[in-house]
Amino acid sequence: MASHHGDRFPPLARERAERWAAFGQWDVEYYPRLLGLVIDELRSDYARMRLPWRVEITQPAGVAHGGAIASLVDAVVVPAIGSGYDEQVRFATVDLHIGYLGALIDEDAVAEGWIVQRGRSMVFCAAEVRGGRTDRLIATGSLTYKVSAAP
Repeated sequence: MASHHGDRFPPLARERAERWAAFGQWDVEYYPRLLGLVIDELRSDYARMRLPWRVEITQPAGVAHGGAIASLVDAVVVPAIGSGYDEQVRFATVDLHIGYLGALIDEDAVAEGWIVQRGRSMVFCAAEVRGGRTDRLIATGSLTYKVSAAP
């Protein structure tokens, strides 16, 4: 799937790109790795991420579970937020709104997430999820994250 929003954002500095390219590839199986999330593209204030289709993300009717889609929306903005900092910071979801527009069936989910506005401690984000093969819009999201200094 081609990027719908990525061209609006400048390339990411090499050091930051290297740090965030490893998202989800940790030794410990944290939740994003458990879901199988994969980074497709990183730019300054922008990320594109894929949730590969597999039966484990579905509900009994064979449709992707809304929670899997919500998790993708919540995760795709993390590298976009992190791309704005040289130092390590902590961030936490404060608010998450999802609008489901269609069912995802038998194809990867591809999400794009970007920063709408950065404040001193709050970051406002948006995201879209599309079918990886059909490019159909599956869901949209708006998110607010709290950012604080790492201990």
